[in-house]
Amino acid sequence: MTNPATLSEHALPVPVPGWLAALCRFFAAVGGLVILAMMLMTVASVIKRSVLGAPVPGDFELVELGSAIAIFCFLPWCQVSGGNVLVDFFTSKANPRTNHLLEAFGDLLFLLIAALLAWRLFHGGAEMRQYGEQTMVLRIPLWWAFPVIIPAMALLVATCAATMVGHLRKART
Repeated sequence: MTNPATLSEHALPVPVPGWLAALCRFFAAVGGLVILAMMLMTVASVIKRSVLGAPVPGDFELVELGSAIAIFCFLPWCQVSGGNVLVDFFTSKANPRTNHLLEAFGDLLFLLIAALLAWRLFHGGAEMRQYGEQTMVLRIPLWWAFPVIIPAMALLVATCAATMVGHLRKART
């Protein structure tokens, strides 16, 4: 078993398994590479438009698909590092146990939503593949993004579960 990693921007960090933090970091790196590729393609498209009068064909489609992939890849890292928005106006004076319990409840809600989204994304991607949905200009099958998006959502579900357990353990101590 790997050492737990504590990664959080919150006042109440919780330990998560090291392998989970590493996997979240890997997915975030994939998302970063996708953003970098979109940036380079956009620069090339602007230069091509300026010099030759025509952009890279389907540049907006590539940005659309890349944005979806990047966003889903960043979600697990955001959860494991405590980067989600936290409004602590009412709980800033509460004791750590209460705050950990509230964080665990929030993680449970996020886990349920993420599981629902993962389930529906799986079926939505399968339907897009079955019906052959494609982008308009480049004719890229839309389902091609789902082999990255669905594992990222599954990782988000696991990360929500790990942070919830971490908050429950901290609430007991």
